[in-house]
Amino acid sequence: MSYLNRLRFDHIQEWGQSVKLICTVEVRNRMGLHTRPAIAIVKLLQNCNSMVHFTHQEETVDAKSVLNLLMLAAAKNAQITISIDGSDADLTMEKLVQAFANKFGE
Repeated sequence: MSYLNRLRFDHIQEWGQSVKLICTVEVRNRMGLHTRPAIAIVKLLQNCNSMVHFTHQEETVDAKSVLNLLMLAAAKNAQITISIDGSDADLTMEKLVQAFANKFGE
């Protein structure tokens, strides 16, 4: 069974080939969402066809930009809502959730 099938989504919306997924993750890195994890996220999203946004404390940013991610100033244990809208939303969400769970290899 795929890791994604075990996740609890806040919201799933489908239309045609496009899917919008919303899921909340916790920043588990000791130093929060700092430069190294932000770069890892942007690299992970390089070939992603979907629109990906992160929301933290009412601030929503495009997750394909390191500077945008750093602007969230998400500390350890912060909750980030991931919103993905597009044809590869499921695969992209799976990769992101696993990356957060693995603390981006730290």
